[in-house]
Amino acid sequence: LSGGLLHWRFHPKDYKAALKWYGLAAKQGHARAQYYLGNIYAFGKGVPKDYTTAIKWYLKAAEQGRADAQYLLGLMYASGKGVPKDYTTAIKWYLKAAEQGDASAQFVLGNMYDRGRGVPKDYKTAIKWYLKAAEQGNADAQYQLGYKYIRGQGVPKDSKIAIKWYLKAAEQGHADAQFYLGIGYLFGNGAPKDSKVATKWFRKAAEQGNADAQYQLGAMYDDGDGVSKDSKTALKWYLKAAEQGHTRTQYYLGLKYAFGMGV
Repeated sequence: LSGGLLHWRFHPKDYKAALKWYGLAAKQGHARAQYYLGNIYAFGKGVPKDYTTAIKWYLKAAEQGRADAQYLLGLMYASGKGVPKDYTTAIKWYLKAAEQGDASAQFVLGNMYDRGRGVPKDYKTAIKWYLKAAEQGNADAQYQLGYKYIRGQGVPKDSKIAIKWYLKAAEQGHADAQFYLGIGYLFGNGAPKDSKVATKWFRKAAEQGNADAQYQLGAMYDDGDGVSKDSKTALKWYLKAAEQGHTRTQYYLGLKYAFGMGV
């Protein structure tokens, strides 16, 4: 068996052959094959994308209890791919997957309660599911928890706890969390005031294309705060933010050019 798996692992990809064998297993009720067959049709691997057929196989796998199929079935209903958009049915499948510990489903379920999609808006229930996902390392959920503690939505305001969750998400490369972590250090909100550390996190987010962080990094170079003053580097980051439609940066660049401020 191990020799066969080794051969399979290094065999050139052949989605048509995969489709054939998954299909044979799926028709006999093999849940994992049904799930992977759904993926082939959903993502158009070796066949044209066919959301209706993907739904058919996800449903079969989901009814056998596969959490990953339940989660993707929820996504299909939430986005209206292959079926009419139906948040209530999406919630049903997200809940089944979330209760089995699927972190992605837990995060999305939290988001549905957060936004009031398919369920009444309920920050406390949103936080319950965000927390379950965050404790499993889901960076999006960790970021949302940080945001909730900063805003006091469903929990008491607590900037220190917010920073804790922002840091966990930021360390996984979550750009929005990196930006807000930088803000925490810049103003000493939930973290020691430290412009150098703030700049570090702004840079990480800016390099991922976060326009708020690009603007803020430009401001750090403009003011010489946490870095050596450098008008050219400031302008570089301002332009990146402005080109993404960041209104505040566009206005500020207008001022700089109008009055010859560093340009």
